[in-house]
Amino acid sequence: MINRISGTLTGVNADSIYVATGGVEWDIAVPSRAISLFGSRGEPTEAYVWLHHYEDGMRLFGFPSPGERALFLDLMKVEGIGPRQALKILSGMGPEDLAAALEAGNLAALQKISGVGPKMAQKMVLALKGKLVELSPSRPSSGDSGAAGPWFDLVRSLSDMGFDRRAVEAAVRKHAPGLISGAEAEKELFRRALVELSTGGSGQ
Repeated sequence: MINRISGTLTGVNADSIYVATGGVEWDIAVPSRAISLFGSRGEPTEAYVWLHHYEDGMRLFGFPSPGERALFLDLMKVEGIGPRQALKILSGMGPEDLAAALEAGNLAALQKISGVGPKMAQKMVLALKGKLVELSPSRPSSGDSGAAGPWFDLVRSLSDMGFDRRAVEAAVRKHAPGLISGAEAEKELFRRALVELSTGGSGQ
């Protein structure tokens, strides 16, 4: 799976950007609200991406941070929301505001998003309240932001195993200090967090 594309921003449309890297120009669908976060044409940029396979082809979706991508993937867990609708929702409301509205059960705020009616807003709250990955800033630093830092994929993997999302985040925050982002560090952190979660907090 492609995690991130880094290159030169070569163009933008209303809801997509073009990024050139290694002789290839990628066409990446992004939230229209976030286009300015990818910088200016001709400058280096990066996008955290998700590749959608469908019957007649493929489509890349991109986001300015791993946290926003995680929220996009969470939105698609809601019945009736596919990738295009999830992108449209994130175009209508920033990830921090959207997460806050979901956590607060603020149906009125959610219904201000184009295409989200009362029933969809209720479905979103029922499916996602209390289950969201804590978001980092749009351009995360290499340090721990107070959330799960760079370990979003690890948090998602453990959550998909059935562990409570907030318990996963707490375990990752507890055991991440001192580990440097990388494949081996991720394996070690996964092991530590899994022991912590499986033993109810007694693992080391």
